[in-house]
Amino acid sequence: MKRRIIEIDQEKCNGCGACADACHEGAIAMVNGKARLMRDDYCDGLGDCLPTCPTGAITFVEREAAAYDEAAVLANKAQKLVGTAAPSGGGCPGSRAMHIRPADSAPAAAAEQPSRLSQWPVQIRLAPVTAPYFSGAKLLIAADCTAYAYAAFHEKFIRGRITLVGCPKLDGVDYAEKLTAILRSNDIKDLTVVRMEVPCCGGLEHAVKTALQSCGKLIPWQVVTISTDGRILD
Repeated sequence: MKRRIIEIDQEKCNGCGACADACHEGAIAMVNGKARLMRDDYCDGLGDCLPTCPTGAITFVEREAAAYDEAAVLANKAQKLVGTAAPSGGGCPGSRAMHIRPADSAPAAAAEQPSRLSQWPVQIRLAPVTAPYFSGAKLLIAADCTAYAYAAFHEKFIRGRITLVGCPKLDGVDYAEKLTAILRSNDIKDLTVVRMEVPCCGGLEHAVKTALQSCGKLIPWQVVTISTDGRILD
């Protein structure tokens, strides 16, 4: 039968896994770091996954597809309830549980290290579009988890920069419009993106790229990737 069903553009997909989490029927799964429609008969065509995609990779199409099979969906859900101790998160690598064993060493200095944060608020969604501290600023846009993963985050990245943080997966928004307005309205000298190695952090990098392309300015920028065990990868 010909019906409405989703289609996922593999080129646009950044592997964040948000659509897999949003698909209550289990029709979408992560395969080799990309979202894929696994079974046509699991897709009800309602599109709960569409608004969660930060890159616009998911669209509706009309094509020949198996009819939605609610009984099969319910049976699949029941099967997944067996052994619920298994990791959740729609198959997204960023949600996979792991045990990290940090190096056992003495603190570098006995004195408490001072904070290098120079402004408030820091959340992208809460930050004003214009503020005096943006004038001539070196801007840091960081994924929430990076400050926890990288021990010297304040000294290495926050010091001397204006800091904005966010998580595209948990916030469920596309930051591109807000960041475009900030870049367009202020004299930003340069921009550093610090993200985790997990695919869902690609949504933050994509939003920054979109903002840089849309703001009408040439702003030097760089991306630094942090591993889940706290190393700088590039």
